[in-house]
Amino acid sequence: MSENVRNYTDERARQSDTEESEGEREEADLSCPECGGQLVNDSERGETVCRDCGLVVEEDEIDHGPEWRAFDASEKDEKSRVGAPTTNMMHDKGLSTNIGWQNKDAYGNSLSSRQREKMQRLRTWNERFRTRDSKERNLKQALGEIDRMASALGLPDNVRETASVIYRRALDEDLLPGRSIEGVSTASLYAAARQAGTPRSLDEITGVSRVDKDEVARTYRYVVRELNLEIQPADPESYVPRFASDLELSDEAERRARQLLETAKEEGIHSGKSPVGLAAAAVYAASLLTNEKVTQGEVSDVANISEVTIRNRYHELLEAEEQVHL
Repeated sequence: MSENVRNYTDERARQSDTEESEGEREEADLSCPECGGQLVNDSERGETVCRDCGLVVEEDEIDHGPEWRAFDASEKDEKSRVGAPTTNMMHDKGLSTNIGWQNKDAYGNSLSSRQREKMQRLRTWNERFRTRDSKERNLKQALGEIDRMASALGLPDNVRETASVIYRRALDEDLLPGRSIEGVSTASLYAAARQAGTPRSLDEITGVSRVDKDEVARTYRYVVRELNLEIQPADPESYVPRFASDLELSDEAERRARQLLETAKEEGIHSGKSPVGLAAAAVYAASLLTNEKVTQGEVSDVANISEVTIRNRYHELLEAEEQVHL
């Protein structure tokens, strides 16, 4: 018994000696090697310097903190990035749990029949909890419709986000009773595209929507009026890059089309005219002026507008150009 106690005492003594030596090394690391002064961290410059003599002991240190600054608790919570980013393009803003459809475990092995049944029940209940009321089901269907139409029209993510916010506002202010989900979602996307400066014509929007043109136009006017959306009239020049790209025209032709539209604005002939028709006519006229032969039928297919409209606007643009030169 006495020998066990002696061994235990020796072991404790060795541990205490080791702890003392480690503590001495830590103290030595925290003191200046030149003057023995206290070392401090300069987070702005990423350096460890001596408080007394100013010796730089370490430099180019890694900053493990965030790159943003917060001045109160609420701002800190807003800027903190933990987990996936939230998005308005999902009805729950991407905060809920999603169970994958693959019936495999973490190692890639197939699940047994009993486990597959269990996972299917979990998916069913998870879907029920994600859309617990009619409002969430409505929002889920509408946002899926907006994403489908935006993909078909080639609209960027910022337009989809704006359309989602517009639809959420319409839902919160009870603008949907008496109107279809597809109609309000189409009107929201049409308004968002015009706000972002990447407009699509009403015919293009109707082509990918599940409602007719009259309902889209009527719902659009209602949503804009009730939500007080500030939407400027569509600028014909905003359609020119897309039409020129689809027709594979040169930069010179695109620049010439812009000049024709600027002249038309100065002469005031654009008032009351369809911006899509003016843009299509300007692209057609510019292709002829730059010797890049494009038919009216090709421009009509790209702009989704009749050849008669292109011919009428085409003559008006050239007449305005001649008057300016005269």
